[in-house]
Amino acid sequence: MLGSMAFLAMVAHETDGGVALVREEVGDDFLGPGTVTIRVHFSSANYKDLLAITPGGGVVRDYPIIPGIDITGEVVESQDAQFAPGDQVVAHGYGIGVSQNGGFAELARVPAEWVVKLDGLTTREAAALGTAGFTAAMSVQALLDRGLTPGTGPVLVTGATGGVGTVAVDILAGQGFEVVASTGKAGAGELLSALGAKTIIGRLPEDPDAKPRPLGKARWAGAVDSVGGKSLAHVLSTIEYGGAAAVSGLTGGSGLPTTVLPFILRGVSLLGIDSVQFPIAARRELWARLGNELKPRHLSLLENYAPITEAESVLNAIRAGNHSGRTVLGVAGEF
Repeated sequence: MLGSMAFLAMVAHETDGGVALVREEVGDDFLGPGTVTIRVHFSSANYKDLLAITPGGGVVRDYPIIPGIDITGEVVESQDAQFAPGDQVVAHGYGIGVSQNGGFAELARVPAEWVVKLDGLTTREAAALGTAGFTAAMSVQALLDRGLTPGTGPVLVTGATGGVGTVAVDILAGQGFEVVASTGKAGAGELLSALGAKTIIGRLPEDPDAKPRPLGKARWAGAVDSVGGKSLAHVLSTIEYGGAAAVSGLTGGSGLPTTVLPFILRGVSLLGIDSVQFPIAARRELWARLGNELKPRHLSLLENYAPITEAESVLNAIRAGNHSGRTVLGVAGEF
């Protein structure tokens, strides 16, 4: 058993009117309940981590907390026979970083039922994927399970420069799909083309002030959507007969101003994607595929890097809409 120890962490504290993210030394009382202790190599920057340091963000009930919904690293102690010291692992979802201390620290402890042993991925690659990349993989897998094949037609990816979007473009293109990437960011075309997008278009709908049409011209065999709102309503109205949209985000709003017509006249399916409570057996199976046939071909292109001590500035870039791709936060050796 690991004895009493101190380790470094970025701790979010509630303050008068705000939340402060502070580098400090903490004791092992900051290790959460669980049976697997991990020496953290990397975490990553996610919108949910931004909410954790945002007053009224709605994801954290009790402060102080160590944010970081993604943990990758090396097992240093395990009370579960599935894992042994030295195993390279990833853990994300469940309560990590929001109700239980997360990956912005040198050490983390979680239940074995939340841990995935890596196969075919390094801990840095797993952090580059993280929750966003895993959500992208879930979205692609849901479309594949629905019967989508490369010959079916073009697949739309909205929010294409975000974490989910960039990984989805990369995976879909690697599987042979014709990918149409939708983004409102000028200058993103070079990156998206390098990831495999065949066509780059602007945000949808083209006229954001236009009244949503119940049905538009059918254009896409399927879609990966992380935007929601009017954009998703437009996407649903333009999916071809029998197609589907895998939906995981709400950066464009949580409302959905649509009708039942896409569903009852074109047989369109709306596939909800949630990576937080995704069962561990299926989670481990999909991570194994991410290390094999679904492994993105261009992780190095979409990965940015920053030391964990710069986490707040990276998250503020997400807040300002100035962030693209995935940012790996180096933990080991960076405090």
